[in-house]
Amino acid sequence: MSVSNRILNLLFKMPKPTNPNPTVERDVKILMPDGAVLLADLYRPRQGSNYPTVLIRTPYGRHGLLPTLFPLPFAENGYNVLYQSTRGTAGSGGDFVYARDEHADGLATIEWIKKQDWFNGQLVTAGASYLGFVQWAVAAFAGPELKAIAPFVTTSDFNTFRFQGGTVTLETMLAWSTQMTEFAKTGQKLSDLLKQGKRRKVLDKAYNHLPLKEADREVVGKPSQTFQDVLAHGIEDEYWKPVDYSDSVKDVTVPVSLAAGWYDLFLYWQLQDYRRLREAGKQPYLLIGPWFHGQPSSFSVVAKENLDWFDAHVKGKTEVLRKDPVRLFVMGANKWRDFADWPPSSRSEKWYLQPEGGLSTETPPPSEPDRYRYNPADPTPAVGGNSLGVYMGPKDNRELEARSDVLVYSSAPLKKDLEVIGPVKAELYVRSSLEYTDFFARLCVVEKSGKSVNLCDGIIRLEPGSKQATPQEDGSLCVNLELWPTANRFKRGQRVRLQVSSGAHPRFPRNPGSGEPLGEETTLKLADQTIYHDPAHPSAVILPVVDA
Repeated sequence: MSVSNRILNLLFKMPKPTNPNPTVERDVKILMPDGAVLLADLYRPRQGSNYPTVLIRTPYGRHGLLPTLFPLPFAENGYNVLYQSTRGTAGSGGDFVYARDEHADGLATIEWIKKQDWFNGQLVTAGASYLGFVQWAVAAFAGPELKAIAPFVTTSDFNTFRFQGGTVTLETMLAWSTQMTEFAKTGQKLSDLLKQGKRRKVLDKAYNHLPLKEADREVVGKPSQTFQDVLAHGIEDEYWKPVDYSDSVKDVTVPVSLAAGWYDLFLYWQLQDYRRLREAGKQPYLLIGPWFHGQPSSFSVVAKENLDWFDAHVKGKTEVLRKDPVRLFVMGANKWRDFADWPPSSRSEKWYLQPEGGLSTETPPPSEPDRYRYNPADPTPAVGGNSLGVYMGPKDNRELEARSDVLVYSSAPLKKDLEVIGPVKAELYVRSSLEYTDFFARLCVVEKSGKSVNLCDGIIRLEPGSKQATPQEDGSLCVNLELWPTANRFKRGQRVRLQVSSGAHPRFPRNPGSGEPLGEETTLKLADQTIYHDPAHPSAVILPVVDA
């Protein structure tokens, strides 16, 4: 191991090597059936032989920081590792087309592995994000040599996660697509990473560009294919069928270990994969930590989790497995807790919006509604949350909550601890001056100091005839928002808070209010919004409360 890798191992607290200094064979050529040649690096333990093989396929290059996080921990602990650049990336032949070649190329690579003299007949797969999707693309089809998989912060459906509540995840979509347009062929170098500050400024300008379909040109000077495809093809479009392997999850027979983060952009969708496996009679492992996407502190925990998982299933070390399959980090308590299943048993508790910014379990009294004005020319900003970029994770929301376009409803200081674990929902009675508008709700914990920290949130985009809204007799609408899951212990003296607004830009694109198609918007209209809280309109946040 090089000095730099030793330093990175220490910084990331990666598992201690049992078989250090693996050999590395660079740029191994693997021929695909259509003639394209994909490149891979082969890591092998220096001592001994007859090792299982880990397949990791990546579109992000094979040099720099990434080997420390992905192939090295396995190679240093008794595994051969084939670390392959996907089609059209980092020297591999062909063109990179978002998620469409990973099934065929993955299976062809597995067939190549089976023919190698160092392959002992036992294969596992690992990797995060896109590296996790490529596992799902082959998991049900790879044959008996595949013994276990470990998808981390990812989903089997690489379409749906980019759409939420009737809108799209702008920040994630534009940042990732333009990054791949700029760096896919060569892989991102250290010098490129050092320029991220400049890239963020360019992205911030692009997020505000109208029409949105030109935003990618503001970043890379030309259209970025993945970004353009999302604008052109809606969530239900058949165009996305080749990038969705959710239907095959039920057919996966090998043991599956899932790892996620409470602030990760894939969290909701990864839990759908967990549920698909459970409904098919399987028992996957599930780990959810207090992480956003790519948080450095997550890698050592998950690397240890994956090593234990693989050691149990291909080396017979079953004693390393925990008794309960679900392990969750409960924020607030700051402890890991084990459960038999997800979600844990809980009771739904409604906390109703009250006049004068209150929040309680009591039904609201007769009261006048609250109002605010949403101005898409000055969109309500994103402050933390489940995204990909500088706006993700837990953040102090006090500056956001001071804006006139954000309503805040807070409980009295709690007299005892309140533990919330599971999916959170909001049921809001609303009215808008426009037919086309958004509503955004967010659950926060308010510390004794007054600091307000986001836990989970959700958005809904409304238009005429929207199925997400139920018309009321007085002309108001009842809307139901999924605020995504969380696990938090609200401590005695802290407060529960719900924010209500009409956006989180640039995490989601601002709603122009004009009804113009996504990407075509050039007209911005003010929206006057009304939130009701009275006996006939009992707006509430619904918490999954777990008794101690």
